[in-house]
Amino acid sequence: MLATPAYDIALILDQGQRETQEDAVASRVFDAANAGYVVVADGMGGHAAGEVASDLVVKSWCEVLDAVLENPELTENTLLDALPMAAMQANAAVAGYGDDQQQGFNMGSTLLGVLLLGNKVFWISIGDSPLYLFRNGVLSQINEDHSMAPVIDAQVTRGELSEAEAQSHPDRNQLTSVIMGAAIPKVDCPEDALELATDDILILGSDGLQYLGNHNIQSILQDNASALSQDIADSLLKALIAKGDPDQDNISIAVIKTARQ
Repeated sequence: MLATPAYDIALILDQGQRETQEDAVASRVFDAANAGYVVVADGMGGHAAGEVASDLVVKSWCEVLDAVLENPELTENTLLDALPMAAMQANAAVAGYGDDQQQGFNMGSTLLGVLLLGNKVFWISIGDSPLYLFRNGVLSQINEDHSMAPVIDAQVTRGELSEAEAQSHPDRNQLTSVIMGAAIPKVDCPEDALELATDDILILGSDGLQYLGNHNIQSILQDNASALSQDIADSLLKALIAKGDPDQDNISIAVIKTARQ
């Protein structure tokens, strides 16, 4: 009989140097289904609007996934259908809220949702909130970045821009896909699951986590690979605080580890 994965999940929210907190996170584990989820949403639209958008996205995700995972006749196909369903419900919620506001009201949010089923991981991603896999000492981002950053970085590769110009480019953080209550241009939702090994670590974040840079995130994970998820999340946040960037964005960090019982 296969051992049952036990999920070690930690969540952290920090306001950074922003006036308001526009990120939202949530997680839940369903022991009976040997399943769980984590969701991160990074809202945008200024004071009140961004925090409303991220809250609507997270609540929509939880509503859909809770109903599916509490169903005793759970199937993998049902779970796969639930991910785009949660995104559509979130988009409809944002659209409905916007319809009730004055003309010109504008808000949106990223959505990064991870579904754990045994040692399988499925995800859906809209926007630029990163999903990292740390495996065998190496960090890699496994979801698409729906912003102009990859386009600008490609210009560096072609020699059209310097690294410094790319990092300070005014369009770098412009999103190419987001939940705003309209058509969603890009959705990253692979049908094939990622199979988690015992020592793998998953990191979800808002783009505020990326102020550390991938090299620093990898180094912190290398130093804390055997630590609990909460300790890893704390180490990442402490490094961001120590960096002291005056433009530090809101920070969402979710750390997921599995352990064989």
